[in-house]
Amino acid sequence: MAPERDTARERVPAGATAATRHRPRLDQPRPRRLRLLPEYDPEAFGRLSERVARFIGTGRFLVWMTVIVITWIGWNILAPRHLRFDEYPFIFLTLALSLQASYAAPLILLAQNRQDDRDRVNLEQDRKQNERSIADTEYLTREIAALRIGLGEVATRDWIRSELQDLVKELEERQDGHRDRPVVFPAERSRGRDTDDR
Repeated sequence: MAPERDTARERVPAGATAATRHRPRLDQPRPRRLRLLPEYDPEAFGRLSERVARFIGTGRFLVWMTVIVITWIGWNILAPRHLRFDEYPFIFLTLALSLQASYAAPLILLAQNRQDDRDRVNLEQDRKQNERSIADTEYLTREIAALRIGLGEVATRDWIRSELQDLVKELEERQDGHRDRPVVFPAERSRGRDTDDR
């Protein structure tokens, strides 16, 4: 029997079995582990805390809390002795209010943390938007400056008009200068105009 055991060991390499036994397969999901604490959705819990904090911060909550406390105290003072459930020091009322406060404070803090996270994200988005706006404004400013420089070299309508008026005046002056000279021959006149125009 001993030789058969040796052949069985030879068939399966020792390294391959060790690797497959101890390492989980990567192509399959991990099996779920048992947890001692219950699982909860943090987003759902956060939304609940915001609702509670929003309700605690309203006048309706204060009115209801005042009505409950007055009713509680009134019942335990005015009701017959056998129907009273919390005598004069109102220890049970104090316990209930302390319990309510001990749960309300962390819920309000959680809601504030969530609001701070939202504000931080909004501020980051606003900062990025401002950076884009500044970059766009700088780009447009450079483009306008380039256009102004380019327009400084382009002939404007007023400049062309003034140049044309100067040419018209010069031509009129030349014509007036030719009228003052005595004309001997008409051919000379036409020849003089041709040479002046050149």
